[in-house]
Amino acid sequence: MREPAPRRDADPGDVSAWVERSTRARRQSDLDFWDEHLEYRRLFSEVWGTFLLVLVAAGGGVVGALPFGSSLTLATKALAPGIMVMCVIFFMGTISGAHLNPAVTLAFAVRGNFPWKRVPGYIVAQFVGAVLAALVLQWLFGGIMNGATLPAEGVSSTVAVLTEALLTLGLVSVILGTATGARNIGVAGAVAVGFYIGLVSLWGAPVTGASMNPMRSFAPDLVGGELSTWWIYLVGPLVGAMVAVVFEYVLRGKATKAGAAAAQGILSEEDQAGL
Repeated sequence: MREPAPRRDADPGDVSAWVERSTRARRQSDLDFWDEHLEYRRLFSEVWGTFLLVLVAAGGGVVGALPFGSSLTLATKALAPGIMVMCVIFFMGTISGAHLNPAVTLAFAVRGNFPWKRVPGYIVAQFVGAVLAALVLQWLFGGIMNGATLPAEGVSSTVAVLTEALLTLGLVSVILGTATGARNIGVAGAVAVGFYIGLVSLWGAPVTGASMNPMRSFAPDLVGGELSTWWIYLVGPLVGAMVAVVFEYVLRGKATKAGAAAAQGILSEEDQAGL
């Protein structure tokens, strides 16, 4: 739990002590993120966070197709996942980085801010969380395919792939630009990522469902037994994520060991060596 800031009229010594404690806690959090002995905690965090994301993202369509959910508008369904991602970043971003998305995990790895040996575990955790959410929705309400992402009638596969690639390009660009190392943490990251998802979904959702996440699309399709269009939501987001990594290199240059954390001055040279 974050320690509350001192009052404005507090003694300068108290303020200095608070800054020191906060800095120490933040550095310890950074070190914990790379501690292999705590990997179980990070993987559980990715399972839980992805579960919540898919529960909301697919749940809007599932519940909206039922008589008691008919009042849910497209705008509501589009904004809900962004708000959920914002909440997840706030409550668990410091633990696993709140990737929640294979495209994001791969982007961090290709960028050089995340070790490749940890990528399979994260993707499996995201798969487990997404499928569990789809199974829960199917068990509770049925009609899981109502929560699936599908290209709108009249939208070709090519247009659908390019739309998902474009949406994901923007998403991963925002994430790489606001993340600390390989983690989505803090107010800036949570608000920027959450708002981006909500805003682009307002126009992207009617076209493709605005998935931007292979696991968000795969889980309902898998549980519903309909995988004919899932490739669109695999190819599009992965292409967009890789282009975003190239853009990030053009904008910021080569990644350092501590990634954006070092660039923002969060870690000292001693801490960077520890990473």
